[in-house]
Amino acid sequence: MTSEKTPSKLELVCPAGTPAALRVAVDAGADTVYLGFRDATNARNFPGLNFSVAELEEALDYAHSHDARVLLAVNTYAQAGNDDAWTQAVDNAARLKVDALILADIGLLDYAHRAHPDLRLHLSVQASASNPVAIQHYVKEFGVRRVVLPRVLTVPEIKSLNQEIDIETEVFAFGGMCPMAEGRCSLSSYITGKSPNMNGVCSPASHVAYIQQGRTLTSNLAGFTINSFGPHEQAGYPTLCKGRFTANDETGYLFEEPTSLNVTGILSELMAAGVTALKIEGRQRSKAYVREVVQNFRQAIDQAARGEGGKIAMDNLSEGGQNTTGAYDKKWM
Repeated sequence: MTSEKTPSKLELVCPAGTPAALRVAVDAGADTVYLGFRDATNARNFPGLNFSVAELEEALDYAHSHDARVLLAVNTYAQAGNDDAWTQAVDNAARLKVDALILADIGLLDYAHRAHPDLRLHLSVQASASNPVAIQHYVKEFGVRRVVLPRVLTVPEIKSLNQEIDIETEVFAFGGMCPMAEGRCSLSSYITGKSPNMNGVCSPASHVAYIQQGRTLTSNLAGFTINSFGPHEQAGYPTLCKGRFTANDETGYLFEEPTSLNVTGILSELMAAGVTALKIEGRQRSKAYVREVVQNFRQAIDQAARGEGGKIAMDNLSEGGQNTTGAYDKKWM
């Protein structure tokens, strides 16, 4: 099935945390932009970010007038007995005719499929579907047309998967790495009481503090020390998975080092594996970040389509100034 799905050019799917960021992404060359509402239906429910229903309507007008598409992420899990916000988000997506709706919750997938059979559905990475049986279940039951794959598969594994499924695959291409099985992370909620999968916040800003002590900057989350940085170190955002801790008398990054995924060096391999789209992470990022990453990936994708190109480092945009291809070639595991 891979030969039928092998694209001539990868689709560039870019983040937009605000209406201004959406316009920047479209102008910089995004084929598609993904975004979320300003509430708990969105796994990036950070203060000051995201879209109202009216802003989504304006975003669709702007994107479509520039031949770009808009995907709406309703990718948290609905609260039992109180799912009005989630079903309303689905209804608004259908009414405004978004190009696709990104869902993870099985109940919402069922609702969207039954209430709006013409609405294109993508399976969120939050569903953690990484094998043919799981993916075909979502296709059969809910008519899902694309799956966003978790960041745990190698390129050969993605190619094998594409040979066994009959829908599009989207993979992460640049930005922060999540070492957990997406949709199942409990680290943040363990110390803040806020769940990334239920409340849309991973390490909420209201629980973050930076404390300068002499020449050392300490980052804290909910009163717990996550990391300490020397005068010449780049201070990262305090998430538990990227904290620096001491165990067995050794101090280091126990879960994952601060680094950014960057697949610009393996685009031809991903195309050959039958991947349809590349997702850039970072709806909480600035307009300047979005512009530079999108421009670089636009160039890299166009070059790859011509059989040219190579890796674009982008160290200045990466966490800790480091890049990795992550699980795609397993060098980090």
